[in-house]
Amino acid sequence: MPRLSDQERQEVQRYLDADQPLPEKYRFLLFEDKRQIELVWNGKTNAVCNVVLPFQTIEQVDEPRAERPVDTQIAQQGDLFSTDARGRQLKGWTNKLIWGDNKLILSSLKNGPLRQQIEAQGGLKLIYIDPPFDVGADFSMDIEVGENTFTKKPNILEEIAYRDTWGKGADSFVSMIFERLALMRDLLADDGSIFVHCDYRVNAYIRLCLDEIFGASKIKNEIIWKYSGGRLGKKYFGRKHDNIYWFSKSDTWKFFPDRVRDEYAEATRERFANTVRNVRDGIDFGEQALNPEGKHPEDVFMISIEAPSSNNRTGYPTQKPEPLLEKIILATTDEGDLVADFFCGSGTSPAVAEKLGRKWIASDLGKFSIHTTRKRMIGVQRQLKEQGKDYRAFEILNLGRYERSHYIGVNPSLREEEQQAQLRQKEADFLALILKAYQAEPVRNFGCFQGKRAGRLVAVGPVNLPVSRLFVEEIILECRKQHISKVDLLGFEFEMGLFPNALDEARTKGIDIAPKYIPAEVFDKRAVDRNQVVFHEVAYIEAKTIIKKNTLAVQLTDFTVFYSQDSSAYAGTASGSGKRSATRIVVEMGQIVKVSKNNRGEAQREVLTQHWTDWIDYWAVDFNYESKREIIRVPIEPQSQGSLEGLEAGQLPLSTYEERWTGDYIFENEWQSFRTRRDRTLELTSVAHEVTPGSRKVAVKVVDIFGNDTMTILDLTL
Repeated sequence: MPRLSDQERQEVQRYLDADQPLPEKYRFLLFEDKRQIELVWNGKTNAVCNVVLPFQTIEQVDEPRAERPVDTQIAQQGDLFSTDARGRQLKGWTNKLIWGDNKLILSSLKNGPLRQQIEAQGGLKLIYIDPPFDVGADFSMDIEVGENTFTKKPNILEEIAYRDTWGKGADSFVSMIFERLALMRDLLADDGSIFVHCDYRVNAYIRLCLDEIFGASKIKNEIIWKYSGGRLGKKYFGRKHDNIYWFSKSDTWKFFPDRVRDEYAEATRERFANTVRNVRDGIDFGEQALNPEGKHPEDVFMISIEAPSSNNRTGYPTQKPEPLLEKIILATTDEGDLVADFFCGSGTSPAVAEKLGRKWIASDLGKFSIHTTRKRMIGVQRQLKEQGKDYRAFEILNLGRYERSHYIGVNPSLREEEQQAQLRQKEADFLALILKAYQAEPVRNFGCFQGKRAGRLVAVGPVNLPVSRLFVEEIILECRKQHISKVDLLGFEFEMGLFPNALDEARTKGIDIAPKYIPAEVFDKRAVDRNQVVFHEVAYIEAKTIIKKNTLAVQLTDFTVFYSQDSSAYAGTASGSGKRSATRIVVEMGQIVKVSKNNRGEAQREVLTQHWTDWIDYWAVDFNYESKREIIRVPIEPQSQGSLEGLEAGQLPLSTYEERWTGDYIFENEWQSFRTRRDRTLELTSVAHEVTPGSRKVAVKVVDIFGNDTMTILDLTL
């Protein structure tokens, strides 16, 4: 510590005694850090998240629209990390699309067992991110119902992310991006690069964050992406560009300029058209010609915004054009390299990576973003398959129940009895939070019920397990014993195939059970306090199998939803596409209704969902569900600090993990039909698949126009 004069010591003591902050000069006098320029904000810390949560595998897409795959009754019991030969065009690495908070995702990738897979691929060679900076547009989305289009506003989870990012102004944005950039740096390979996309609103903050995290000497370029369109200004110069910062992790990085050469200027082409010898300043450079591939690339990218008529348009207002990502990926990676995008939006980065033969990881907080990217990646797979090119399987992951358990987890450093006491308290707090979010009052002296609302008792399912048939049977037993006839059943997940059979059984006994999903927003106290959390009812799928000889097909026959106006905040409160009109969209009793005023000021109502199929955006079939177990890797036991000495994060030996079956199965997406912006048709009968005799379960998944998943199981014997 530098020596202070007696006068300085006395001054420091006076400030401390008065509980006042020290003058800025003491930051340099008291500490050895000699940085002359530093970004400082309220609440700054160099600590980053180190939580490790297992990833749930929700779905796997091996081969899009496989028309007649070879069926197998042999259960694929290999773990989550092994190679499954069925449907794989390229064996080995499986691309990953991850739904959730990217801070927890990055921490779990960095410090968990999946890090070893990443390192086995050579590490992350490229990260491209386009974090939210276009206030108000980043979480909006166009929804199409029949011939009508309306704008889906952010759901509460997305609004919470917005508030966390911008709620306290620049401080909260910088805090958000700083921690995530630090985690991304640690995930990058030594010769890896990161490209961060921003604009005039945040580029100064992001540049300083990148300087501090990676080092100012690691900047390679500040790229200017100049585009057509953009914002024309009457009070300022028209805004026609974004900024993209390129930083390397180390002094070694990949760059292949010959792959992304720029076009020569017309004057240059004309000058060389008739020139045999190149003579400048009296020096004869001999015969020269222009490179047919173009000139070396420059740091101004002249790339147009994706045209509204483009096949790649997804409806995201902040969608970036594929040629922009193509240039970045080609210039800084080789075929087979692993690239990542942790704010993937509509999925441009993974789509381009797949087309260019790169492996990828993509994540986003928005459920609709994940659904849009899933459809887009299946479209890319279909395109590559049609062209006879290779493609990789991808899987959809999330932190799911493990993230929820994390919220009510206990401190492992406490003694056993203290842990149990803390767990009981956290479970009680969690239950109180759910009841408050549901606006129910607590009740006592019941076995299954914890609350009451509007004359109905409320049962809350477990935080880390699906609501099971046994749980429903216990509810029915208590209802009959206590003469209860109306129940709301709240759960994060419900056992596959539980409904509608369990509800029908309850109705025969005079019991009305209304199952509802608990949304992730319940863990945000602000949303609970403002009564913004919405519990939407479970949708129902009806489907039948068509069996002919040794083939099996599935026909979708009905899809019923129960969204009401009070649940439209979760489903997506919407406004009409015409900004000047008085049109608004409401959701009532499972119908989407457009409300407008005629010339006389009278309200007119038009039901947009004319048929049950109008609610469906996507559906898929797994013809042999329960053929692949979901296996996770978890630590065998907490490791002592001493045993980890010398090991970097994420580099724990495999022997410290064990494989564990979660009790669930992976939905293997073998056939699907979905709507696109160009093609609104939907097939309701799958192709016939060759099958072998025996018993099996067929899983049918439907995703509605708001991005909510519903799945049902069909039991059959061939």
